[in-house]
Amino acid sequence: MPQVKIIAKNFMDMVASLTAIKLDKLYNNVFICEAILRSLPPLAKKYVLQLLFIDDPVPCTRIEEWVLPGGLSKHRVAIDRLIQLRIFTETVDRREGTCFSLNPTFQNNLQKHIISGGVLPREPMNSSNGIKLPSLQELETYALQQWECFLLQLINSGQGEKLTGISSSMMKVFQRGLLSQRDRDGPRLTESGFQFLLMDTNAQLWYIIREYISNAEERDVDPADLISFLLELSFHVTGEAYNLNTLTDVQRTTLKDLADLGLVKLQQGRKDSWFIPTKLATNLSVSLADSSVRKEGYVMMETNFRMYAYSTSKLQCEILRLFARIEYQLPNLIACAVTKESLYNAFDNGITSDQIITFLQQNSHPRCADRVPSIPENVTDQIRLWESDLKRIEMTQAHFYDEFPSKDVFEGACNFARQWGGLLWEDSKRMRLVVKSEVHNQMREYLHTQGN
Repeated sequence: MPQVKIIAKNFMDMVASLTAIKLDKLYNNVFICEAILRSLPPLAKKYVLQLLFIDDPVPCTRIEEWVLPGGLSKHRVAIDRLIQLRIFTETVDRREGTCFSLNPTFQNNLQKHIISGGVLPREPMNSSNGIKLPSLQELETYALQQWECFLLQLINSGQGEKLTGISSSMMKVFQRGLLSQRDRDGPRLTESGFQFLLMDTNAQLWYIIREYISNAEERDVDPADLISFLLELSFHVTGEAYNLNTLTDVQRTTLKDLADLGLVKLQQGRKDSWFIPTKLATNLSVSLADSSVRKEGYVMMETNFRMYAYSTSKLQCEILRLFARIEYQLPNLIACAVTKESLYNAFDNGITSDQIITFLQQNSHPRCADRVPSIPENVTDQIRLWESDLKRIEMTQAHFYDEFPSKDVFEGACNFARQWGGLLWEDSKRMRLVVKSEVHNQMREYLHTQGN
């Protein structure tokens, strides 16, 4: 999905912003090296693998020979990304010119991982210790319930309800862009918050992870350590139990936050405590590579603007309510309609027509998804037209001037406003004009001098 590509790129920009010392520390983990490799553009992956067992610097001109003439722009993007992540080290040779070699730490650990595989710092707990593990289906249901509960909290906050059961760390993530707080009022969804709710699940997840890492230092946590732990977590086995005693205090606190989102399930035994990764956690590095599998849709859109959603989810009902009018709800069916009023409300909240159309396309029922187009053209055209209606009038703060003492003073004022780029309207017969608020003070001083 395009959204995942953008967010994954932003996440990798965060990795690239780390110091050389922290990056080398990150690359000391073989699993992190693999996760970083997965995130690279296809051509960049090719360069890394071709140079993996070459110790000497390779001239830039020789690397360019591996690229077809039409792929030079992709070549530059790949090289830029490898340099930003300090995977490529650039040197200059008198005879060969610019040369590239792999970061030794990254190279050595990736070689080891490819040849002999890596060993996680923790092994799954023995099930003979009386550990009762949930089935994969139960674990998937738990993860879905936790994630939907988290999103419902965001939606309810838009209605003035208070957030409950969410850690202070996660609250800071929300307040960085999804929620706004005004004095005595409860938290409210921002425009970004409404747009966030229409994003794909993987895109939502990486948005939260990115923001969670961004404010790590406010919690006295090293971002490099946090990135390492999160990417390492993606290589654990879904459904297996891992002892919490093998984690540091910071990692245990992080797991409590991740449990709120459904990435892990925490369990307590008589002697030991453990965590169980869900698919949301083990798919982190997969999401980073933008190779998520399309989920089955549930929305059927008709040409008469009526919409039927085959779902039992309260969350999906509330998301549809962001831009549609809910008419009635059965145990497994939500009947609604896209109206001018419901769309105007969505546009007022910062949701765009393209986001609504993309959401409908991505969530089309299988019977509609294979149809071209999956959403009737008259519906998509009308949604865009209703949005353009709101853009026909542009609101500009202005000041109105009349009762000029003479024609000369009026024309002088018009010329003055025009020179400042603030003239909006003039009526030469009645000697009236309207200027932008930005030039009001200058206009007032000008008229004052003319009056003297």
